[in-house]
Order: sequence, then structure tokens, then C-alpha cells
Amino acid sequence: MRGCRLLATVLFSVLTAAAWAAQPGATAKPMPVVASFSVLGDMVAEIGGDHVQLTTIIGLGGDAHSFEPTPEHARALSEARVLVVNGLGFEAWLPRLLASSNFKGLQVVASQGIEPLRLGRGEQAAVQANGNQADHAHGQGGKPGVAGSRHAGDIDPHAWQSLTNGMIYARNIASGLAKADPDNAADYLARANRYIDEMKKLDAEVRQALGQIAKDKRKVVVPHDSLGYFGRDYGIEFIPIMGISSQAEASARNMAAIVKQVRAVGGAAVFLEGSANPKLAEQIARETGAAVGGVLYADTLSEPDQPAGTYLGMFKWNAGQLIYALRPARIGSAASRRDK
Repeated sequence: MRGCRLLATVLFSVLTAAAWAAQPGATAKPMPVVASFSVLGDMVAEIGGDHVQLTTIIGLGGDAHSFEPTPEHARALSEARVLVVNGLGFEAWLPRLLASSNFKGLQVVASQGIEPLRLGRGEQAAVQANGNQADHAHGQGGKPGVAGSRHAGDIDPHAWQSLTNGMIYARNIASGLAKADPDNAADYLARANRYIDEMKKLDAEVRQALGQIAKDKRKVVVPHDSLGYFGRDYGIEFIPIMGISSQAEASARNMAAIVKQVRAVGGAAVFLEGSANPKLAEQIARETGAAVGGVLYADTLSEPDQPAGTYLGMFKWNAGQLIYALRPARIGSAASRRDK
């Protein structure tokens, strides 16, 4: 009898263990994934859910244009199965980090397939000059064929500032996660589709709201040229004080030209930016009487408990700030202050 009871106990234990192992996610560890900066980190978290263990290289408030990777970043990347980057030359530091980490996983370029914006000649010259300075300071140059390498200076890398592009980002991220982790592929794709539906709804709301503002009044002064895709989608002319890099410097000549332009249009709003020096924007507002908006987020999200703490939250925040500042009542008030 004791032998029968012992056999029954062993069989029960084996069957219980097998049943537990068969439960989805019971023993599977989350897949280690690295995202290059906070916007992509939020996208990966939305699409990957509990299936991924996420490390974001450039955290909240970080400036990708002056970022320097650390040994801790190399260690995290060496253990990752997936690396999600923006591409378009945004991560100029990436080739060095890849070399030091010996990363062997799957690299997903989130911007793959978007139609990149080309910069004007003046912007190209500023970007090229800033890029050369950055590469000299970092002790390296761009490497062709690497997602993070610096391009010739004619491409705007801030493609996530378009919700239409954001949908492409989401599909690319979901596809990459599914390829690296086929067992959870269906969930990644389903989560991405829900995410894209939210983007479509928000895009329609922003278009409707900004469509009520006259096109000739949709002019905004910003610290650096990082909202070109937003401007393209919604018909806003962004007047950058500096070039595409937040590390660029505005010359006296550029400042004088911007002040003249803002005075001429009589309806521009001046905005600050989360990772840029606010002094120049404040100076232009003082000299022109332009309406002063709040802070716009371009290269980074705000803290998680703040309205711009997620990608969609950032987009809602930026759109709301712009709509409020560009309303006819606000523009008229700013013009009155300037004329006094």
C-alpha cells in the first residue's frame, strides 16, 4: 500500500509540474530589449508589455545630441536580444556602443520605410557643421551602413514627430519583437494594432483642431529644428532659432533675421523646449511681443507622472500647447502688447 501511495504522490507531483509549465508565461522570462531613447522606450513598452524586459539608453530629459554611452549601457546591450533604434542618423554614438558591447541580437530600425524630410541648404550647412563638431569631440566619424551613423546632414531624424510615422514605427517594432520572440508574436501584433488605432484617433483630433486656425497664423518659433514632421502634417511653419541639434549656437545674424520674421508675420508664438536653453526664445519674445507658449517636447518625454510622459501623451501635450498659443485671441493680445 505504501508503494502505491508513493507512486500516486510522484505521479501527482509530475502532473502538477507539467500543468504549471504549460501555463502561458509561467516559466518564460521576459525578453531583454534595449531602446535607444525615451520615445522608443515607451513604444516598446506599449507593444511588448510583460513579454519584454526593457532598458532605455537615453532616459527622460536626456539629450541625444550630446549623449555619451557608458560601460553600463554596453553591458545591457551585450545581454539584449533586440535593440530598437530610430536610425536616420539620430544615434550618432551607436557605432561605438555596438563595437564595445559585442551585441549579437536583432537590430530594429523603427524609422524603416518612412519618407524622410530633407533640410534646406541653410539647415544642411548648420547640421553638417554641428555634426563635424560632435564627431570631432567624440573622436569618431559616421560609419556607412550603421543605423546610428551620422548622415551627410540633409535628413531630419525626428520622424516620430508625425503620428503617421509613429504608426510605421509601431509596426516595425512589433515585427522585430515577433521575429525575435515568435511564441508571443500574435500578442505583439495585437498590441501594436490597438496602439495604432489610438494614434489614428489622436491624429484626426489634432487635424480638426488646428484646421480651425488660419494657415497664415500657424507660425511658431522653437529653440531647434526638431518639429519639421509635425509641421508638415499639420501645416505649421516652425521657425528654429538654431539648427537641428540642440547643441547648435545661434548667431547674431540669425537672431536678427528671426526677430524680423516674427515681427513681419505678427502672429508667431515662441516656445521653449524641454532639453534646450530657454534664454534665446525668451529674448525673441521680449523683442517682438510674440505670445509665449509653454514647453514642447521633441527629443525626450517628461517624467512618467506628467502629461507628456508617454509618446501619445507627448503628442497630445505639444498639440494642445500649440493650439492654445495660436488661437486668434492669444495672437491678437500679443500683437497689442507689441504695438504699445
